[in-house]
Amino acid sequence: MTIILFLVDTSASMNQRTYLGARPTLLDVAKDAVERFIKIRQRDSASRGDRYMLLTFEEPPVHVKAGWKENHATFMNELKNLNAVGITTMGPALRNAFDLLNVNRMQTGIDTYGQGRCPFYLEPSIIVVITDGGKLSSSGSQLNLPMSSMPGAELTKEPFRWDQRLFALVLRLAGTPCTERDSGSVVPPDSSPIDAMCEVTGGRSYAVTSHRVLMQCLESLVQKVQSGVVINFEKIGPDPLPVNGEGNAEVTEDKQGNLTPNHRVSTPGPNGGGQPALPSVTTTAWQSCHKLIYVQRSAQKGYSVGHWPIPESFWPDLNSPALPPRTAHPVVKFTCTNAEPMVIDNLPFDKYELEPSPLTQYILSRKQPTVAWQVYVNGSHKSSELGHSFGYLKASTTLTCVNLFVLPYNYPVLLPLLDEFFKVYRCKAPKEWKQNFENYLKNMPLYYAAPLKRALQRMGAPNLVPESMENCLSYSILNYLKRLKNQAKSEFEKIVMMVGAGKQSNAESIRVNPGVPRVNGDSPKISDLCLTSNFCLTNRFSSLASELNDFSGFALAVKDKEVKTESYRNPFDITRVSLLDQIARMRGNFLQTALSHVRLQDEDQLHSLPVGQMGNYQEYLKRMPTPLREIESAPVRQHMFGNPFKIEKRMMVDEADIDLVGGGGPQARGIKRQADAPLGSPKPKRKPGPLPKDFPIRRPKSPLPPSSPQLDNPCSSPASENLEVVAVDQTVKNKEDEDDVSQESSRAVENHITNHINAVKNTDNEGIPYDRRNGITCNYTDARSAKENALLRTKLFKEVRKPGRNFNGVFDHLKNFKGDLPTKLFMVREVIQEAGRFKRKSLIKLLEDFEKTLVASDNSPSPPPRNIPFIYQLSNTR
Repeated sequence: MTIILFLVDTSASMNQRTYLGARPTLLDVAKDAVERFIKIRQRDSASRGDRYMLLTFEEPPVHVKAGWKENHATFMNELKNLNAVGITTMGPALRNAFDLLNVNRMQTGIDTYGQGRCPFYLEPSIIVVITDGGKLSSSGSQLNLPMSSMPGAELTKEPFRWDQRLFALVLRLAGTPCTERDSGSVVPPDSSPIDAMCEVTGGRSYAVTSHRVLMQCLESLVQKVQSGVVINFEKIGPDPLPVNGEGNAEVTEDKQGNLTPNHRVSTPGPNGGGQPALPSVTTTAWQSCHKLIYVQRSAQKGYSVGHWPIPESFWPDLNSPALPPRTAHPVVKFTCTNAEPMVIDNLPFDKYELEPSPLTQYILSRKQPTVAWQVYVNGSHKSSELGHSFGYLKASTTLTCVNLFVLPYNYPVLLPLLDEFFKVYRCKAPKEWKQNFENYLKNMPLYYAAPLKRALQRMGAPNLVPESMENCLSYSILNYLKRLKNQAKSEFEKIVMMVGAGKQSNAESIRVNPGVPRVNGDSPKISDLCLTSNFCLTNRFSSLASELNDFSGFALAVKDKEVKTESYRNPFDITRVSLLDQIARMRGNFLQTALSHVRLQDEDQLHSLPVGQMGNYQEYLKRMPTPLREIESAPVRQHMFGNPFKIEKRMMVDEADIDLVGGGGPQARGIKRQADAPLGSPKPKRKPGPLPKDFPIRRPKSPLPPSSPQLDNPCSSPASENLEVVAVDQTVKNKEDEDDVSQESSRAVENHITNHINAVKNTDNEGIPYDRRNGITCNYTDARSAKENALLRTKLFKEVRKPGRNFNGVFDHLKNFKGDLPTKLFMVREVIQEAGRFKRKSLIKLLEDFEKTLVASDNSPSPPPRNIPFIYQLSNTR
């Protein structure tokens, strides 16, 4: 989490107008700068964990407008409502800002006092001060920070910490346009005393002279929001030796923080050696740098992870009753003696990239990626002033940056011992090795014991470091730190409560003293007032005077601007300025003639809305009715993993059983394909139940082959005769119809017909010829006439199915039908039945008239047929 704290100057000098468009004040420019900074910062995905705070130059506790408990909406609302009415108290305002940040650090124990400085335990904070650069305090021209009174402040010499940096935007915007144009792309620092304070914390100041410069400063500020800690790097010992082929360019750093090289041109001397032809100014800026080291977050865990601390500047003693105060930024010494970068397998190390500085430019210009410079901390060892090395500085392999490698304390001694222990002795060390390792532990600060034990446990040697070395602080110091945490926790809760209470109305009420003497005399008491001026009602109200009481502590409440008033609910909410307007509005509502509606406000107020709520569409959308769903919504994929072709949960489908290409014919998607049955096996039966609506039914094939010998004598038996008619009819039908025939349905219909024929043979009237039952006689002279009648019958059915009212083809085919009267009547009845299936009522009436005509034209006494043989009924069904 990165904390971005905005400290806005709210002194009266911020009300001066600028030359920008619409003539905004400096406070308006500061508000706009805060909003633009947040918008630019939110472009980066790393801004999701940012916390924004807003502080002003006012007195505590009202100086905190948005602190630890306030959300982003409160932050923006408080920013819009800032007013410039105070004085410039830069020192106390900065002290309050640092105290607000440090009180949370103390209760979390993130600073690890007396246990080494851990760069991976950090709470990066950016303090952005926006001021007009006027008088920074009310007592002098210098910036003085008062001493902090927060718990644990005595443990650090400075009011800030190593992960807190201060940046200042000094608004030098005059009331008239600038005559001088902005030159250069680098914004110079401001000359006010706040620039020195920014330099101490690792930040810088910006002198804003125009709107373009302000945008440039905001972009630079957003880029400086990095997670890291500030360290002082100082050189000790002699300068490094020159490198063969080293460029003669020296790097200097100006006050703006920009790196500029000083080139020295070399010319060959008389002896062939190089000497500077032009004089150059040597610089020592790289020998002492005050810069940031970047501490990256772990991609897997989301926070910074490390192993080794930076040693303290004192030797820890278990008998020490107190901790010495330390500086906010550790002072790390480095030597320019070339050393070999040391690492061994499985031993963890921490690598931090240095911010670009003269030191990094100097190391990179030497172009030695395999050379390391060791780093030390003064006072970290009990016997030597410099102490032992805990890491080294080294250029990257690609020469793009310089990294600080942090290793165990006195790593040149430890790493060969561990390498020997694992590779030579195979974790079975002799007595001599153990004695050397114990000597190393005695010369190591005690706070390195816990991380060293964790590292050795990862490497497979958990028992090398004894348990007694993990306690590096005395009992009194531990109790002192615990007490500081409890005090910081209570102080944190106190600040949060004060900030919440400060948001309430400052002037809660106005006390009214009725006995105060005035110019016109003392104000009478309420009980002495005359209740009425009408003398006729005086006696009537005289008994009520005893019920009136005088309130000595009466106070008038001050109107809260944030509370919305409703004039017609509480008349006391109406201000004195708007009383006459309100009375005129009430009179207009009361005296209106139209009784159909009541206007409780003016018509122009129906469409008025505060400016702050004009862009709030969320409340309007909440009142909107829920939209109707689509009539045919797109199918939602229910299965987000597994088989993507699975349609129903109850039906398991394998991908191999689905015909995706469609080569197997019109098969439904998601239906399991049946395996091919072997020859001679019984064919599967249809699932019992009603036939579906889309079940294809076709006329079945003849159960007898066309070349059956029974066709020679069609009237040999009733069953064979009827089967012959069906066979002939179906044979002709199959030749003309090219539709696909379902073999399963054909087989079912054939079996049905065969079963009925067998049932007819076994009936009681077996002796009666089937063609003479029910009074119908079917006589065919030969097989040729039977075939012609079968063709005519097929054509008749086709004519019946044709749309329209032209039935000439039907009657032409009926006239050509061969046979005696019963055969013709039988055919007419079949055509009538077919017409009934297609609801051809007009055709049915014409056919009935045709039937009567046939009966009347013949003198035969045989009655007309009434029943139709069932074999023809079955053959006509679908």
